[in-house]
Amino acid sequence: MHSFVLLIWLTLCAAQDARQRHISNSLTLGAGALAALYLLLNGHSWLGADVIHSGWAVLLALTLSLPGYILKRFGAGDVKLMTALALATDGTILLGAFAGAALSSALWLLLVPKLWLHMSQRLREYLRYFGPDASKKLPFAPFVLIGTCVTLYWIH
Repeated sequence: MHSFVLLIWLTLCAAQDARQRHISNSLTLGAGALAALYLLLNGHSWLGADVIHSGWAVLLALTLSLPGYILKRFGAGDVKLMTALALATDGTILLGAFAGAALSSALWLLLVPKLWLHMSQRLREYLRYFGPDASKKLPFAPFVLIGTCVTLYWIH
């Protein structure tokens, strides 16, 4: 059940990022605050990691995402998304989500030139920020969702 709620939240973030190239603070900071409150009140994260492991996960999230932000490859919403995910999970899930996001985005970049012409106009408009002519800074949250789904499937 907890994984399901986490995936719903990530789906909302991914949908907003895909359509607007922006994730609202209410989704990222709100979820991060709720995850931190849950962690402090219960002594473990939403998915069961203890406080120490969640702390390391937050440090890992910042270590992995802040350089991308500084290099303008990630937006601030991506950093907040990964930090909130770290507060809700643990380092293993966070690393899996990050690695899965990197692999799925690389796969997308390889496939999009071949697939784009075969998509309907409506789908191309919906995915306009994922197109082959879009900037090199793809919306990251949809790929984080894919990485998290694969990781949760793999470890459970």
